[in-house]
Amino acid sequence: MSTTTLTPPAVGDLVAPTARLALPAGDLNDPTHRERWEMVRRLGIGGSDVAAIVGLDKYRGPRHVYEEKHGREIVRDNEAMEIGREIEEFILRLFSKRSGVPIVTPPGTLAHVDHAWAMVNIDGDALDPETGEVAGPVEVKNRSEYQLEEWEEGPPDAPALQCHWGMAVGGYQRGYVAALVGGNKLRWHVVERDQEMVDHLLEFCGQWYQRHVVEGFPPPVDGLEATKDLLGRLYDVKPEAIAEVDLRKAKELRSQRADLDAQLKELARQKTAVDNEMRDLAGHAEVVRVGAATAWTWKQNGNFDEAAFRKEYPALAAKCTKTVEALDLARIKKEHQAAYNACRGRRLYVPKKEL
Repeated sequence: MSTTTLTPPAVGDLVAPTARLALPAGDLNDPTHRERWEMVRRLGIGGSDVAAIVGLDKYRGPRHVYEEKHGREIVRDNEAMEIGREIEEFILRLFSKRSGVPIVTPPGTLAHVDHAWAMVNIDGDALDPETGEVAGPVEVKNRSEYQLEEWEEGPPDAPALQCHWGMAVGGYQRGYVAALVGGNKLRWHVVERDQEMVDHLLEFCGQWYQRHVVEGFPPPVDGLEATKDLLGRLYDVKPEAIAEVDLRKAKELRSQRADLDAQLKELARQKTAVDNEMRDLAGHAEVVRVGAATAWTWKQNGNFDEAAFRKEYPALAAKCTKTVEALDLARIKKEHQAAYNACRGRRLYVPKKEL
């Protein structure tokens, strides 16, 4: 359990129906402002945290949020994040042009008037064309072409939830979510306020904030691959160090793991049986159809068998062999063991012998 003392930020002027200004907007490329911005973010729950807390973000889970709130840097800036920031203003302009909704720059980080821990950094403020007043938040995303289908009928759950959090904090009745998909397709949707959703989010996130941020109890780990990566980076390895655990807990976890392994093996066997029946029905054909529709394919486009090629076509193999640069791992391990160990992943191994 963390002993970090966290206090919601002091808030200033009322800048939205139910929100005050926690930190004025500034240039995040300015180290001083960025440090203040990151400090304020750690003091509450923001829009990007909500989806992770409720389990709708495949890249972050509750444990990620917990570690970040307690000052542990676990997500390093990367190229995708940098491009997302740089392209944000362009997506806002394009959305405004296509939708006819005027957009202005938000004043900064907002905090709810009654729940100072509930904060949000809105990408853009949508204006009411008739009154010129702020009507609601606009959240923008830069997404891969592979995610186009997710944006056709409505916004995906995580961005929609982030937009709703902006409405919950700011007190707005309507928001917008816009995404540039594949670099050349804009998709945007209106998100109407759901008061039941607002009440639930404020209650659930408030309890989560009290338990895991204020009191400092870490949330349980989950099954996200991102959480597995987090745990692999969270702790500095101490060679040969021993962690003592309760015998009952150890047996329980080992038993659960063994049961799941058995289920996975049986499911894999059943799936292979189905796949083999489909292969048998295909026979010599590459494509299996039902009328004009393709039911499945069995094409010769899988992994290349290098060993078989070398055996069957030795002359071609010799002709087509090239020299490539490769790290000498044996030398690195022998001469630079500390650097070698620093770049090794951690592997979970469970002995088969009973405790």
